[in-house]
Amino acid sequence: MLLVFQYISNCMSVLSQQSPAPIWIYFEEICKIPRLSKNEEKIRIYLRDFASKHNLESKEDEAGNILIVRYPAPGMENIKTVVLQSHMDMVGEKNADHPHDWSKDPIIPYLEYGWVTARGTTLGADDGIGIASQLAILSDKDLKAGKIECLFTVDEESGMTGAVNLKPGFFEGRILLNLDSEDEGILYIGCAGGMDSIGTLSYKQLPITLTNAIGIEISITGLRGGHSGDEIHKGLGNSVKLMTRLLKELSEQFEVSLSWFNGGNLRNAIPREAFAGIVISRSYLERVNESVKEFLSTLNNEFGDLEKDLLITTRVADLPSNVMDRETQVKLLDALDCCPHGVISWSKEMEDLVETSSNLASVKFNEGNLVKIVTTQRSSIESSKHDAAEMVRNCLNQAGAKVVHSEGYPGWKPSLKSEILAIARNSYINLFGKEPAVRAIHAGLECGLFYEKIKGIDMISFGPTIRGAHTPEEKIEIKTVQMFWDLLLEVLMNIPGKDNQIS
Repeated sequence: MLLVFQYISNCMSVLSQQSPAPIWIYFEEICKIPRLSKNEEKIRIYLRDFASKHNLESKEDEAGNILIVRYPAPGMENIKTVVLQSHMDMVGEKNADHPHDWSKDPIIPYLEYGWVTARGTTLGADDGIGIASQLAILSDKDLKAGKIECLFTVDEESGMTGAVNLKPGFFEGRILLNLDSEDEGILYIGCAGGMDSIGTLSYKQLPITLTNAIGIEISITGLRGGHSGDEIHKGLGNSVKLMTRLLKELSEQFEVSLSWFNGGNLRNAIPREAFAGIVISRSYLERVNESVKEFLSTLNNEFGDLEKDLLITTRVADLPSNVMDRETQVKLLDALDCCPHGVISWSKEMEDLVETSSNLASVKFNEGNLVKIVTTQRSSIESSKHDAAEMVRNCLNQAGAKVVHSEGYPGWKPSLKSEILAIARNSYINLFGKEPAVRAIHAGLECGLFYEKIKGIDMISFGPTIRGAHTPEEKIEIKTVQMFWDLLLEVLMNIPGKDNQIS
């Protein structure tokens, strides 16, 4: 059905009219529940209440992960147990001019030409659509399937601590369907491992000595941003990199003192916006504005339509009381310029798969005269992941920054001999009359941790089509949600008995 552009500004039900209704009804409910990473208490309460309402067994572990169990339909007791898995949390990104309190405000979804998106914020389809599909399965009294365990993990987006702290005995099944992928028609059988490299740089605050000084605020906005794994290969603009480049160019032409620099927000998102405060002589104002316009023109030529909404603005601001010392300013900008961002290498075994990458995620001027620089490295090869982290460390160390690497999380090694892959592949062909693609993903999935913890676990990951994850442009394609739902049901109804195996 062709869906016309439709804004929704109230709590009227708009999603329940779409198909499949069970998923959309639950997704619309989930949109009303705040659930940022490390603040999932309200969604946990919702899930526990759901289990109680439907007379389903549930339990919660020390990490906050929840398991809800649907026992087998009559006559299906011998079917192998399947685990359906999603994560409760979401990335909370919003446009700078959009008022939204992530602790209490609901997400407002609307329909736009066959897609569902949100007003001014991330939609939370990553992984709210996974949660909704689990709830739809759990509440379907007519489903003829074996035992199903629905696992809802916490804090996937900011560290995977739910999966990290999951005990192997928390669930029974050894077939797991991860419902956290974003490309319909692709069955994922492997993922990259990841880690963070965080630098902290101290600096001196100096009084302004420049005669006839004025403050200027520079803003870079309108970039698309995106998922730092799934979309790192697309050549999207990085606001931190672009602001660094602009500040270096201005510093070469004029006497510029940096007061502050804040860009990016989340470790797993390509930064969309950056802001900086500088001090210059008033006599340079017109020339600085002209240089900024020329820089924007250069970027428009470089990006073309890829970043068609890119905007760089300047405005005269209050004169700050202090600026960064010149030596640290030069070292900071050189370090950010040096710091790798984007694809480092491509897989030699799987076509069109990024093997190793790094994301320069954010730079923040914090209290105590400290600059915090956050980066994320991903790779399907463990040694390459650490090598990329060392590249970052070397760049930041040159500026005098102290660098700390997180423990990170492992990758998930693909297996083309997987039983559940064969079931899902055959199910897809039966439903849609064509072969699904079988790939590994450059993003991190909790499957890597399950693979490391639980011997013999057999997994695949699939989902509907989501675009712009981790940005306010996040959207999910409605027709692919129906396809995702049909495939999920078909797979569940083709799980073999405990004594059988798919050849």
